[in-house]
Amino acid sequence: MRLKNILIVVKDIERAKQFYHDLFGFEMILDNDGNMILTEGLVLQEEKYWKEFIGRAIIPENNSCELYFEEADIEGFIERLERYYPEVKYVNRLMMHSWEQKVIRFYDPDGNLIEVGTPM
Repeated sequence: MRLKNILIVVKDIERAKQFYHDLFGFEMILDNDGNMILTEGLVLQEEKYWKEFIGRAIIPENNSCELYFEEADIEGFIERLERYYPEVKYVNRLMMHSWEQKVIRFYDPDGNLIEVGTPM
């Protein structure tokens, strides 16, 4: 068995597709009307369909998981993030862990937690 994809719930699939393209360079592989697969195995699921599937409320910014990325030029990434998405909501701005890794954490437009750190 292997992990195939990671699915996140989004309110506006086109906005989410643009966000992940602008910041991470992801491209669409498949669009199944409310369920979109992007490169790197990220799946976007429209909230209205997800609510139907699970029969429960969606809780944005629940902080129970995060998407983790590594970027050598983290300062350049932050400049791009703030240029394209100045309204981004940070959990923590650029900081350095005790093991000398620089990281930032923020929410995507739908409240999914993202961490970007320098390579380990």
